[in-house]
Amino acid sequence: MVKKKQHDEGKDSYSRLRTPKKDGLEMFAVAKKMMGTDQVLAQCEDGVERQCRISGKMKKRVWIREGDLLIIKKWDFQPSKADIIWRYIGGQKNYLARKGLLKGLGIEE
Repeated sequence: MVKKKQHDEGKDSYSRLRTPKKDGLEMFAVAKKMMGTDQVLAQCEDGVERQCRISGKMKKRVWIREGDLLIIKKWDFQPSKADIIWRYIGGQKNYLARKGLLKGLGIEE
């Protein structure tokens, strides 16, 4: 007989969510406009709009739409452009907003 697992309702299920690294090049962003092929215009948490490129390993596996929360990595030689390295889904976005990590983007819970 299989035992049923009980879930803690008060416990957060997103305890190991990917967050931007503190090296200064990664940050949160929101996709504002799809620009064709693998290009996205994104509003970053530092207030700058950057042209972002969907990296090759994400191109066919992860579909990005306008309004999605992303982690981008700025190019060190051209800071007006960046690569998209992660996309959050709806529940994860709400969790990060509740924790106060998305203050620079104006995303409310």
